[in-house]
Amino acid sequence: MSGFSNTNDDSRPDSQINYDDAIQYWSTVPATVDGVLGGYGNTAVPKSDVIGSLSFLRKLDSRMKLAEGYVKYGVDIGAGIGRVTRDMLSRVCDKVDLVEPVIPFVEQMHKDLQPLKDAGKVVDIYPIGMQDFVPEEGKYWVIWCQWCVGHLNDENLIKFFQRCIAGLQPGGTIIVKENNTYNDDDFDPTDSSVTRSDEKFRTLFKQAGLELILTDLQRGLPKELYPVRIYALKPVQV
Repeated sequence: MSGFSNTNDDSRPDSQINYDDAIQYWSTVPATVDGVLGGYGNTAVPKSDVIGSLSFLRKLDSRMKLAEGYVKYGVDIGAGIGRVTRDMLSRVCDKVDLVEPVIPFVEQMHKDLQPLKDAGKVVDIYPIGMQDFVPEEGKYWVIWCQWCVGHLNDENLIKFFQRCIAGLQPGGTIIVKENNTYNDDDFDPTDSSVTRSDEKFRTLFKQAGLELILTDLQRGLPKELYPVRIYALKPVQV
């Protein structure tokens, strides 16, 4: 698939996203924590990130009760080399699947997550992109999307969220953790991605049929970075 240009408005930043360009860029990045975190892997960022995510999930405890007959099954979208699964999701989920299209990252993930695979924590690793991932209906307790949805344009991101809704267990939750711009969306030609504003995310969530139940800012990250916000989302009840 060659990009996700929006034919309705070529002036929008997300219309410049090209999927092939993104894959080409990330395939040249070292398959290390430092590589996937853009050079911040050897700073306080990984630890602060995990602490922030676990703290956020604790606030959601009463809103993420497991339905009877299910297990806490998570999926890590845009998983990179599996850092989020290894350091965080494996601590809160019974089982985890991972979705990642960059082949060198997938190869490293298989190596790094072997102990979790042997323990039955990591189940399936899908070497595909978000735009191709169709979750099994009713499978997931949590769908975790972190630093990845900027590679889909608005239209395709809405469609992705709608597929995720179908993939949730009863009472399941979608988590989105992404940088926010201060005003307008910002296209980055380096990795062919767009950073969205908080307002834009809220609009897209609503269009996808999602209700925002909790949001918070990630603390402890370098000040030169765009702010990182975490969103917890549930399907709108009709």
